[in-house]
Amino acid sequence: MGSVFNHVGHCVSDLERTRRFYVEVLGFEPWYEFAAPDDSTARLLDLPEPVGLTAVYLRRDGFVLELLSFADAGTNPPQPRVMNDVGLTHISVSVDDIDATAARAVEYGGSVLPQTNIGLAVMIRDPEGQLIELLPMGFRASLPD
Repeated sequence: MGSVFNHVGHCVSDLERTRRFYVEVLGFEPWYEFAAPDDSTARLLDLPEPVGLTAVYLRRDGFVLELLSFADAGTNPPQPRVMNDVGLTHISVSVDDIDATAARAVEYGGSVLPQTNIGLAVMIRDPEGQLIELLPMGFRASLPD
């Protein structure tokens, strides 16, 4: 049985602000957007109706990020997470200029965790609080095949 990577979902409280962040700061491209039907969405996501889900798909380098906005179900308040919490911890993106990208992240509602700046990399947060690791463009080339 085969499988292929499809996407990673990211629940957001402000769809437009978060979309702008990923497009303008990290270079994602808008791909697809749709309003999901409540009946099947509620069942699949195990949420009570009405859900009011709008899903926005963004792409970058074969990676697909799905932004999930729940107009009717609303969103739960964010919980502080640290890197050793079980589950997905962060998104990592290589950029041409780490400092310039971090500054741009702040302009678009994100934040920089200055204590994480090790010169080679730094952690930022998107406007929703999602951790994002910024690495230099050459990082992947330094990894073994």
